[in-house]
Amino acid sequence: MEIKVLGPGCKKCGTLAEAAKKAVEELAIDANITKVDDMVKILSYGVMSTPALVINEKVVVSGKVPSVSEIKEFIQNA
Repeated sequence: MEIKVLGPGCKKCGTLAEAAKKAVEELAIDANITKVDDMVKILSYGVMSTPALVINEKVVVSGKVPSVSEIKEFIQNA
């Protein structure tokens, strides 16, 4: 599973990355989590508001930091 956190490196972006990492650990799944801070790449996903979470190349949320339980749901539904 490929998970990306899109954002310029703000505090919320870091919080989202940590929440995604925790969700992956709690689900005990194999996932690669990467941070994307290149604005051209972020815009290529159609994201206008960061942070954003991308799972398997699909934007699942943008403009807010979801809870760990919400992220787990996104992962399970991916």
